[in-house]
Amino acid sequence: MTAPRPGKGPGDPRQRLGGRGEELAAEFLRRRGYHLLARNYRTPWGEVDLIARHRGWLVFIEVKARRSDRFGLPQEAVHPAKQEKLRAAAEHYLQAQGLTETPVRFDVVAIRLTATGPLIELIEDAF
Repeated sequence: MTAPRPGKGPGDPRQRLGGRGEELAAEFLRRRGYHLLARNYRTPWGEVDLIARHRGWLVFIEVKARRSDRFGLPQEAVHPAKQEKLRAAAEHYLQAQGLTETPVRFDVVAIRLTATGPLIELIEDAF
């Protein structure tokens, strides 16, 4: 029997932080008129955190949450390599759903969890 790898199980603090961030982001986006279609959409190229419709756009949303700025701002983690993976995952979704002619954009929700509560920033059309 193989022991679970560190940092990969449901008890992993990063997994819990990511899940909390996605919950906060989903509610934040709903209040701004986004209609959520999918969560944690998995493809061979990676996962899209949230997929939504907003003002005629199909929006692929990356959520990044941090407890501190020690490793930079949350949105800084959506670097060019991550953006390419998200584009490939989005293309997979579009093909699978027959939506290749649909206008799309990529948003980032950056969340900083502070002692006084979460600070949430929406970056529309981030890349």
